[in-house]
Amino acid sequence: MKLLTGNDLPTGDVLWWTGTGWSRHVDDAADVDENGAAIATAEEGARRVNAPYVIDATATADGPRPAHIKDRVRALGPTVRPDLTLKPADPAAGSWVI
Repeated sequence: MKLLTGNDLPTGDVLWWTGTGWSRHVDDAADVDENGAAIATAEEGARRVNAPYVIDATATADGPRPAHIKDRVRALGPTVRPDLTLKPADPAAGSWVI
């Protein structure tokens, strides 16, 4: 499975390609297969996202999960303060990264 990720131009927030647009939540991410580079070029050219790139991921029952720890941290948010993550009410959010 391949996901497309990048950053929001005005805020710098991490974004995930949903198949029709961008979301802050990796759970909304769509598998881009071999189309990721073309989508990235078009979206960056249209200035809808900054520095998009394709990553490896695994499909799980809870949604797609990035293969590399860097992108799992990007998907969750700051790991030094759980209250600042995208899942502040989830006590198991830290185990999501490792």
